[in-house]
Amino acid sequence: MKKIAVVLHGPPGSGKGTQADLLADRLNLIHFDTGKLMEGVVHDPKRQKEKLIRRERQLFDSGKLLTPSFVLREAEKDAKRIRKADWGIVLSGSPRTLYEAQGLLPVLEELYGKKNVYIFKLEAPADFSMKRNSSRLKCKMCGYNLLTAFYPGKHPKHCPVCGGPFYRRSLDRADIIKVRLREYEERTMPIFDFEKKRGYKVHAVDARPAPYKVLEHILKRLPE
Repeated sequence: MKKIAVVLHGPPGSGKGTQADLLADRLNLIHFDTGKLMEGVVHDPKRQKEKLIRRERQLFDSGKLLTPSFVLREAEKDAKRIRKADWGIVLSGSPRTLYEAQGLLPVLEELYGKKNVYIFKLEAPADFSMKRNSSRLKCKMCGYNLLTAFYPGKHPKHCPVCGGPFYRRSLDRADIIKVRLREYEERTMPIFDFEKKRGYKVHAVDARPAPYKVLEHILKRLPE
């Protein structure tokens, strides 16, 4: 199978990370989770004296998007590293701004060939995003996201993957989610016109069904 690059767009709570994990496992891709990478960078205890890191952390913790040039530099570096190791890639957090898209898409085209780059837009209304994010539990050890909607009433106290403890991210507070939704609308959605003008078909997928059903819709639009 040809090596491919899959880009997943979507508002907070649309399941980008979940779908990226599923696609990575199904198609033997590397999941490049920009959000997770950036969270680790800006919260690195060893780098808190750096002015740049302190600035980016303040943006991150408030729900705002990080400085595009900072994110693009990290994303480009990792995308090239993954391709050099002869892997396909699925991105769940890049690009999130027009600046990043203008810089990263040409890189992906150079690495994988334009016809092997696939773009998806996971669609979910704001109230759905608010509900899913505010009830999200994440494993502190392995990062597994517990789908609490499928555990009405009680849910497991420990991660079913590694047995670690769950926690709620500060980014999933209602006030922060509202900021993140506004950032998506104002700064990410303009990317779609750019991608279409560049010749891409942006595949719209309803993000509200169970993840396995969303995955089925995505797989139908990818090469076997």
